[in-house]
Amino acid sequence: MLHVAETTGQAIAVSLLLLVGDFVPSLLSPIAGAISDRFDLKRVMIACELAQGMVLLLIALSLPPLPLLLVLVGVRAIAGQVFLPASRAAIPGLVRDRDLETANATLGFGTNAAEALGPLAAAALFPFVGVRGVLLVDAVSFLLAGSVLLTLRSLPPAPSPEGTKTSLLGDARSGLGYIRSAKVVRVIALGFCAIVAFNGVDDVALVLLATESFAAGQSAVGLLLGAVGIGLLFGYALTARYSTRTSLVTLLLAGFAVNSAGNLLTGLAWAVAAAFMTQFIRGFGIAAMDVATNTMLQRLVPQGMLGRVFGNLYGAIGVAAALSYIAGGFLLDATSAPTTLLIAGGGGLLTTVLVAFALPRALRKHTSDSDPDDTETRRLAQ
Repeated sequence: MLHVAETTGQAIAVSLLLLVGDFVPSLLSPIAGAISDRFDLKRVMIACELAQGMVLLLIALSLPPLPLLLVLVGVRAIAGQVFLPASRAAIPGLVRDRDLETANATLGFGTNAAEALGPLAAAALFPFVGVRGVLLVDAVSFLLAGSVLLTLRSLPPAPSPEGTKTSLLGDARSGLGYIRSAKVVRVIALGFCAIVAFNGVDDVALVLLATESFAAGQSAVGLLLGAVGIGLLFGYALTARYSTRTSLVTLLLAGFAVNSAGNLLTGLAWAVAAAFMTQFIRGFGIAAMDVATNTMLQRLVPQGMLGRVFGNLYGAIGVAAALSYIAGGFLLDATSAPTTLLIAGGGGLLTTVLVAFALPRALRKHTSDSDPDDTETRRLAQ
């Protein structure tokens, strides 16, 4: 982003960069998930990390003009989109079933801690090595990650639930069809995406809340945006320790509710300190809904379909976030930051209520249709 801003001087160029890096790969999520279900997950993850590292190395060495840079950033983002469902689908093959909650919470903690520390490390390095040097460090990090993944055992693909082998596009279509046919998966996915669609605007709203509503300046913006990240880390740490003591349905609904209530209460906040606390608590909700969603899907979805389900879920989340930014931007222009946060939080709480009614019923139906000896599915339905 710094390189594009300095070389073009145009905000639209930075927006295009973010669009290519964050939104466009989500459109390919059905195929990304299908790749995870067709090949050894260890090899898929290593290939994705090496591809991202090589693309970043090429960008760092050439610092190409904007059109070529957008293409390279898109390629790197697509490799990351393939890695995401593969990494989540790999977890059940690496840990015992009773350790899934802890494993997912640990993964979430590590991911978010790295995402918080990465920009700080870049800021510290930038005065000494510049854009090219920081990009080289980034490239090396992906190459190191690929080498770490070499220590995993092989994770061959599970048999496909369809029974017959089709093309990659055929697998992608069957993944979408599975979500349409499996009501419990559909309820979880739609509920998660609706929460994101309502609450994703908070990143933009918090900027205006701090600078306009509180007249507190840019330092307050960083404080409010950082509050969620801090809450996330504490939330993942607590979830890793205590999540096995509560049902996943309760954890999911609590996550939805706390996430949404955090934004609603932020809209009612009277000062930066109050908004910081509500956003900090909101981070606990995001961690809870993430761990609950991943664990429930890993237990409910057949292993041979898991990559496609995760691929489609994370792709849909990306689309929901983009819609939230667009709709939220119009709402912010028409009203104010507090009003937007109140509407976002209220919509999220309404979604939570709807999921609370629909999910237990869908789980009971899934249980009645499943293997009578499938005790894990029955435990989820309780």
